[in-house]
Amino acid sequence: MRIKDLPQTEMPRERLLQYGVENLSNADLLSIILRSGVKDYSAKDIALNILKQTESINNLGTIGIRELSNIRGVGTIKAITILAAIELGKRVTSYEIVPKMRLSSVTRVHEVFSSFFVNLKQEKFMAIYLDTKKCLISYKILFVGTIDQTTIHPREIFNEALKVHASSIIVMHNHPSNDLTPSNNDKIITKQIIECGKIIGIPLIDHIITNGEEYFSFYDEYLEDFKK
Repeated sequence: MRIKDLPQTEMPRERLLQYGVENLSNADLLSIILRSGVKDYSAKDIALNILKQTESINNLGTIGIRELSNIRGVGTIKAITILAAIELGKRVTSYEIVPKMRLSSVTRVHEVFSSFFVNLKQEKFMAIYLDTKKCLISYKILFVGTIDQTTIHPREIFNEALKVHASSIIVMHNHPSNDLTPSNNDKIITKQIIECGKIIGIPLIDHIITNGEEYFSFYDEYLEDFKK
């Protein structure tokens, strides 16, 4: 059945107007984003296909464009539309990141940058560069994938720090498993960055491990390593 053949009270857009966006089902919201169906499949059918294939609405944020476009009824254009809507939603709920914003605490850093690490299936490593007043100069994703001491080299971190004339840095990465306990690799990498920072004169302020919601702070747990 096409959406336009549904009773008016069951049409997603009309339901939104009548009951409010917060009262729509995931399928209804996806139907509105999709706008129209394809031959033999209404927008609602496609929305239900997507939810069935991804198993959970939370998994929709981790699916790639190729995988999404291969779901029956989706295709490249609708996949692009869905991914754009997801990214826009992330940006609406995250802090606006602007140069010179003050990042004076680990809580504040996590509030600002945690949205980069929500629902990821692989590790992502970010460096955040600060001036003498702990205000943001810039930030950069340096590594994506399985993170260990082979893939992460302090040289890459400090090359960028020198380019932007940073006075200090914070590094941040995620654990897709949601277990925030630092691995041996995490500990080794952190010590390497601390030592290089002391030599170059651009200290590491903290290394934060996150799952997008909660975090672990190396500075809070291993304070002596930063003070040596």
